Amino acid sequence: MGFRAVEDRPTPKEVYNWRLYSEAIIIATGSLLFGYDSAFVGTTISRESFLTDFHITKANSSAISSNITSIFQAGAFFGALFCFFFTERFGRKWTLQINVFVFIIGAVMMTAATHQLGLIYAGRVLTGIGCGAITATVPSYIAELSIPSIRGILTGFFECAYQIGSVIGFWINFGITENMSAKSSTSWRIPMGVQLIPAVILFIGGFFLHESPLWLMRKERNDEAYRALETLRRLPVDHPYLQQEIQLIQNRLNEEASVASKYGQGPWAFFRGAMDEFSRRGMRNRVFLVFCAFALNNLSGASAINYYSPTLFASIGIKDTALYTGIYGLVKAVASLIFYIAFVDRIGRRRPVIVSSIVCSLCLWYVGAYVKVGNPAAVIADGGTLSDSTTGGGHAATAMIMIYAVFWSFGLNGIPWIVSAEIFPGALRNFSGTWAALVQWATQFPMSKCLPYMFNSFGYGTWFFFAGFMVVATVWSYFLLPETKGLTIDQMDMIFGYNQPGHRGIPHTRITQTHLEASNAGAPDKPTQPEHFEIV
Repeated sequence: MGFRAVEDRPTPKEVYNWRLYSEAIIIATGSLLFGYDSAFVGTTISRESFLTDFHITKANSSAISSNITSIFQAGAFFGALFCFFFTERFGRKWTLQINVFVFIIGAVMMTAATHQLGLIYAGRVLTGIGCGAITATVPSYIAELSIPSIRGILTGFFECAYQIGSVIGFWINFGITENMSAKSSTSWRIPMGVQLIPAVILFIGGFFLHESPLWLMRKERNDEAYRALETLRRLPVDHPYLQQEIQLIQNRLNEEASVASKYGQGPWAFFRGAMDEFSRRGMRNRVFLVFCAFALNNLSGASAINYYSPTLFASIGIKDTALYTGIYGLVKAVASLIFYIAFVDRIGRRRPVIVSSIVCSLCLWYVGAYVKVGNPAAVIADGGTLSDSTTGGGHAATAMIMIYAVFWSFGLNGIPWIVSAEIFPGALRNFSGTWAALVQWATQFPMSKCLPYMFNSFGYGTWFFFAGFMVVATVWSYFLLPETKGLTIDQMDMIFGYNQPGHRGIPHTRITQTHLEASNAGAPDKPTQPEHFEIV
């Protein structure tokens, strides 16, 4: 079994070269940092040695755990917020390098800390700033280096790297739990230090990356852009394919100039023009769609399981929480890799989210009911023995969490990133990418901040809270999430009711997916799905 790229135009085989793939993989390593953090920190800061070294007591553990976790999201929010202005000034390559360096400083501070909790907080802020900017940079950077026919799989490296980082984080903690004394400071220092490995690899690899040809041409550094394209495509600049690509980049720059034209020259003029464009009918609902997608992503319970997996598994009576946390991460990663490599461009976006949300909601309702009826954590804490029925229920609850991991993987896990990247015109994608990252971190912050208190106050109700929001996600995706697989930007405008004076003359008509399919059927020679893979 292999992959065949579905091409939007005749594509020379030279463009499918090792240089393009290797640079995309290096850039995607930035997502691995984000994935690793989501998996390692919850178990690490709950270790006995960490609590002892930083003088954390049972009375203040919830507050400190909440602060350590949520301060990362706060830093990430501001990292994403200011990332756009750095990329416009310094380019994608050097913005990535700057933020990886910030991340490395933060990771060193956390690893080197002894009894100074302030160093942990400062390190978490810096690693958060770095990760926030990286998540706002990586997908667009890869897309701008890629060719249309494999842009889907190359940008998909973002999600793949995240899942790989998550698995590494879970299993490193498991290995430490099995092979190291719980009282040794090394048991929390090693997971902190492992952050440095992918960060240093990315930092060193970053020096070998090419700058985005789009950014170079925007800065009128055309000769550098042409040289970068020649290296990445393995074609001479006068080759017809490369000439077409240069023209496509120029068309996007012309779009940006059109957006900014009413406000003068320069990036601030484009910023004001883009904000005006986002306020129009047909754009406002796209902005709101992205907000809902990422908000529901963080209200689904997945990030809670990632960050507080020891607490969650302990609440259903599991003693070996590190092992089950690792299994959960592995199941989620494998399911994600299979879906995003093989099926996302076959099944689409809308239906997977609907099915995923329904099944995940049912799983969480069951787990909450089991915790309510069996209350296994309290029985174990009192030194009691679980009854056979409670033990059986615990096995079923564990199975439900693993089923949740599988179905979550092809729902609101990665679909929001894909939809947010494909529903906006090319001229606005810098801003839309920043907006997506901002919403992701802004909604994850209060959840990570509040979750320890929720478990202390609500207990089993915390599971019902997340299950309820998965019901909301089901209703939202059924009524408000359109299918965007394979659609052109003109068709996106039709779906979202976008129109403006001097635009393409598309009427304010509610276009259904059936209409679009009928339209495509009438024009079979026009490629409607240029950026995906088929299994052959």
